[in-house]
Amino acid sequence: MGMKKRLGGFFFALFFLWTAVPVSAGASEDLTLYATAAVLLDADSGRVLYGRNADTPMAMASTTKIMTCIIVLESVSLDETLTVSSYAAGMPQVKLNIRKGETYTVRDLLYSLMLESHNDSAVALAEHVGRQLLSGELKEKPVCEYTAEESRQAVAAFAGLMNGKASQLGCVDTWFITPNGLDATEEVLMPDKTVRQREHCTTAAELARIMAYCVRGSEKSEDFLTITRTPAYSFYANGRTFSCVNHNAFLNMMDGALSGKTGFTNKAGYCYVGALESEGRTFIVALLACGWPNNKSYKWSDTRKLMQYGIDNYRFQSFLEKETAFDESRLTSLPVAGGTTDVLGETARVCLELVRPREDSAGLLMREDESVDVTCRVKESLTAPVERGMIVGTVEYSVDGTVYRREDIVTADAVEKIDLRWCVVQVLKRFLM
Repeated sequence: MGMKKRLGGFFFALFFLWTAVPVSAGASEDLTLYATAAVLLDADSGRVLYGRNADTPMAMASTTKIMTCIIVLESVSLDETLTVSSYAAGMPQVKLNIRKGETYTVRDLLYSLMLESHNDSAVALAEHVGRQLLSGELKEKPVCEYTAEESRQAVAAFAGLMNGKASQLGCVDTWFITPNGLDATEEVLMPDKTVRQREHCTTAAELARIMAYCVRGSEKSEDFLTITRTPAYSFYANGRTFSCVNHNAFLNMMDGALSGKTGFTNKAGYCYVGALESEGRTFIVALLACGWPNNKSYKWSDTRKLMQYGIDNYRFQSFLEKETAFDESRLTSLPVAGGTTDVLGETARVCLELVRPREDSAGLLMREDESVDVTCRVKESLTAPVERGMIVGTVEYSVDGTVYRREDIVTADAVEKIDLRWCVVQVLKRFLM
């Protein structure tokens, strides 16, 4: 199952890069929302069904922790233990109040991270994973003996994993500096040797894309969902008992709620990213700058409104239904210049066939007023030699100008090139006849 999930994660990332999160025609519909930036995303196709300032980079506060969580899950075992550094213990509220030198399991701190949004747990987890990427000396040094600078190096290494994953998912306007989402800026050396100041930020569209990966694309999606859907979690460590309560109120607001993460900083305002499943459809909502105190509830009303908009307006449309699918019988044979034939003087021809890809992209969530455009492009002729399975054309299924599925048109047979031997055989046939 591990290999299957890894391949699934690869194709998930590849598909998102291909579709580049296009915005549907309905994205311009005026919905009354509080959020400065908002997105409703189809998790399976990566299509933005509704967007407001969808591609504007903004601070995202603790919604950052969905990426922290999935990177930790994909990097280490839940049963591993880690040691707390003074740097991690010194993080500001909200915190679990872990102490230097204490040991915890990765599992316990992940629940602390995602249910209570503890900043110190985020750094302890980041150090535990990031230290494995440091030089040999620091890699072997006990974390509890790290200086603040050494801890920052481990956290920076972890942030590198976060940014690498974001890049794999096609997120070009996302930049992670901290694992907990606290506002931060840093100077980055660019490939052209210039120095650029970058902020910890993302866009609503890219935050939704990351959540889609967490709940659908990662080999650790099941673990992610188990943790983020747990109502409450208690554990005992270092002579103390800890209790964590899930602050994702959306889980109890709508049927099918899957997961979510809240966030707030003075710069980011209230933020939220959540997932919901309904009748085989998986919707993601991402909200940035959705009010400031005392408007804590705005994110919930916006989330419900966007989720309901998706439920009411979008249904799965298969590309392979009889009325939509390309009719393979329309394919005709192609002439092959310089190709061999059974009879001298005839024009060589090769038959064509359609190769349909895997069925994961065999449809799309669409509104009733949307339609699928099917375009067939095939070469007019070929030149020998022709191999069987040679791609000579494509069938594309597009909605609102964006291609969501491609099928290859290939040669069904091989055609050899005319040579001296074939010519001799043809002459002898004619002479004997």
